[in-house]
Amino acid sequence: MERGTALVLGATGGIGGETASALLRRGWRVRALARDPARAAAQWPAGTLRPEWVVGDAMDADSVIAAARGATLIVHAVNPPGYRDWETLVLPMLESTLRAAEATGARIVLPGNVYNYGPDAFPDIDEGAPQNPVTRKGAIRVQMEQRLREAAERGVRTLVVRAGDFFGPRAANNWFSQALVKPGKPVSTIADPARPGVGHQWAYLPDVAETIAQLVERESALAVFDTFHMEGHWDADGTRMQAAIRHASGRPDLPVRRFPWWLAALASPFVPTFRELREMRYLWQKPVRMRNARLVALLGAEPHTPFDTAVGATLEGLGCLRAPRADGERQAA
Repeated sequence: MERGTALVLGATGGIGGETASALLRRGWRVRALARDPARAAAQWPAGTLRPEWVVGDAMDADSVIAAARGATLIVHAVNPPGYRDWETLVLPMLESTLRAAEATGARIVLPGNVYNYGPDAFPDIDEGAPQNPVTRKGAIRVQMEQRLREAAERGVRTLVVRAGDFFGPRAANNWFSQALVKPGKPVSTIADPARPGVGHQWAYLPDVAETIAQLVERESALAVFDTFHMEGHWDADGTRMQAAIRHASGRPDLPVRRFPWWLAALASPFVPTFRELREMRYLWQKPVRMRNARLVALLGAEPHTPFDTAVGATLEGLGCLRAPRADGERQAA
């Protein structure tokens, strides 16, 4: 059963790609915007349902409006590549989506995160917690949601689905793939960014995508501007993620190293990735946990892949597992 048409901005990224896939599986017609549709289509996972690729740029409102014709949903999952130029690109890209939503009447979906919150909201955060960010990216995220709230007064519908640190087979710009392990190489060590004993919240991208898909299919239950938090996977002291990586890699002896925050400090003036990682250090120094009671009340249960399964699929997708031998043993890739 075809449920409607969704336009996905950022379908070549982790959350955008997974959300496009989840919507396709559930019977949606999905368009995906890309500057180079042929290249994007060639990189799409083989053997899966595929979106209709259309040419366009999230910075060009006219191309977004054209791509959104007939859509009832716009997934705004696009971000500047490599953490560059957030201050100059993020809000203009959102304005393109807002104009398209106003032109078509589509609901906007924004995948959210914990950057909006400062220590005054810790450790347990629900949807009504005050948003007083302490970082540059957090302030931009708050501005984004404020623009969407203002648009809601004009009738533009928005859904924000907020989750913990992303990880998944398609995810590239996140703590898991940029700090804990090294993509493309068998796991030989695990980096730990957290203060010893501090809990951390993780979100498996296919679960986030399925949650988004289930929520948008309950349109009649949603407010004009609505927000839901996900529980995801809670690691009470950091050791759960380490154990899952060891289990998936078949290496119970994998050493754990402290993340080199000193290096991030030295390199941050020159390397954008290190600057952004360092800015978010505060989220590893205190437990920060979003609660999903409101989500569960609506859906009945939160989509939830077992942790070991999720971590194993992520490591495989990132090329971090050793290749299997013909006899079933494993050898280094």
